Amino acid sequence: MFLSVKRLTKAFGELEVLKDVDLDIDKGNIVTIIGPSGSGKTTLLRCLNALEMPNDGVFAFHDGIEVDFSKQPSKKEVTALQRRSGMVFQSYNLFPHKTALENVTEGPLIVQKRPKKEVLELAENLLNKVGLGDKMDLYPHQLSGGQQQRVGIARALAIQPELMLFDEPTSALDPELVGEVLKVIKDLANEGWTMVIVTHELKFAEQVSDQIIFIDEGRIIEQGPPEIVLKSPKQERTQQFLQRILNPS
Repeated sequence: MFLSVKRLTKAFGELEVLKDVDLDIDKGNIVTIIGPSGSGKTTLLRCLNALEMPNDGVFAFHDGIEVDFSKQPSKKEVTALQRRSGMVFQSYNLFPHKTALENVTEGPLIVQKRPKKEVLELAENLLNKVGLGDKMDLYPHQLSGGQQQRVGIARALAIQPELMLFDEPTSALDPELVGEVLKVIKDLANEGWTMVIVTHELKFAEQVSDQIIFIDEGRIIEQGPPEIVLKSPKQERTQQFLQRILNPS
């Protein structure tokens, strides 16, 4: 087990977005989260990275570290939690005034204070890995959406996280650019990365996932391997959702 999440709860004012969510993530597994818009998928992902602070819940990691959100965690605990994961956003979130290479080196150099020579070598290797070795000196506005998202993936990998988080990484892309981003994620899956992915790409989810979670109105309705959740779901709500997605007429 890499991470066990218990009783995760998150509210924005009176609106309770996540309600007592329990989630286990095994090391080297890919967990995919699906569900309708507004169901709490992105909030769940952002809570895993403490970009949103849960109102309650306990995160227990494989190395014995626990973060209990029923008490106010210290800034040090939150920072340590954030450093475990790399986040890939649906809208890229690149620095527009920095080149692809500078975007990738920012975290390791500025936040982690790692040696410049080591970071530059790592960043170049990562940009080559995502197929952008010839685009290192270009700025975001000179890149396609798919290329920008691949820079975003390289940037998240550059902090050398234990966990990769993807928030609908293809939703802002033109259809013909989706494949190039999904290929990079598939390659990471084949390398054994631990990942949590929020996506509407059900075929992709079926191909890469060890576990699929269907969430609705802030609760996990169904979870299990893709052949169960996507092919023969037990819950009526899951069946309704998949029917609507797969047969939208």
